[in-house]
Amino acid sequence: MQVLKTPEEAFSCITDFPYPPRYINVTDTMGGEIVMAYYQAGPDDGLPVVLLHGEPTWAYLYRKMMPRLVDAGFNVFVPDLIGFGRSDKPVHQKDYTYARHLIWLKEWFQQVVNQPAALFCQDWGGLLGLRLVADMPEKFVAVMASNTGLPTGDKPPSDAFIKWRRFSQDVPEFPTSEIIQQGTVSLLNTPTLKAYDAPFPSERYKAGARAFPLLVPTSPDNPESNANREAWENLQQFCRPFMTAFSDQDPVTAGGDTIMQKRIAGCSGVTHTTIEGGGHFVQEDKGEELAHHLIAFIQQ
Repeated sequence: MQVLKTPEEAFSCITDFPYPPRYINVTDTMGGEIVMAYYQAGPDDGLPVVLLHGEPTWAYLYRKMMPRLVDAGFNVFVPDLIGFGRSDKPVHQKDYTYARHLIWLKEWFQQVVNQPAALFCQDWGGLLGLRLVADMPEKFVAVMASNTGLPTGDKPPSDAFIKWRRFSQDVPEFPTSEIIQQGTVSLLNTPTLKAYDAPFPSERYKAGARAFPLLVPTSPDNPESNANREAWENLQQFCRPFMTAFSDQDPVTAGGDTIMQKRIAGCSGVTHTTIEGGGHFVQEDKGEELAHHLIAFIQQ
């Protein structure tokens, strides 16, 4: 598997993400290994809180939440998914599959997080993270989901998603920071936009970002559709606290919170919330508010 590594100097202009990267090796599923980056902050003896990003962001997305979680005494872990951030980036889109992303993330989790954790997941962080919860529920003490889902392809995707998927494949230059700005209600400043572009010095680094929209199950016969159906069966039995905190201005995932509340056992008896004034990348718009809700949820 041919991979690219973003030069560290590409991140040198970032001043509002003070967390040094850590690295582990995970299998490339082809007899070799690739490198996955992550960031850790907070006391080693604190309850682990795992924050999972999605498409086309990286751990930088959580810079507004991390300090508040640390101040609350949590041990915070934020990985860069393979193909994003400081993690290795396979060059070819065919090297990225839903199944491989799950293998990579699960191996990271098993190596790094040494006790049951709370999980916050958004976008593809949910498509992957909820599969982990379904597969090893004993590893999670609480889950908060925002602007995400676990599609099986049994229902047609939204028009907004179809347009996004077509755009992601047809656009000559994948405009990472512009995509994030379009999915955010607030206006991002130039340093923030540059920070989101930093992992991708050229189009060759963006195969993973282009691949993700094609990996979402949109038909019943998708290779991961049945696995997601089985995951839903397991999630229906997940009795530990599960909270939804979707935003009010995300047309792609709208209504996903209602589905979770109806189907996941742990949603019963939990006070769910809607984040007002938040777009798809709600961590950008309302990161401090999200952190407040997450802390209160875990500590209840």
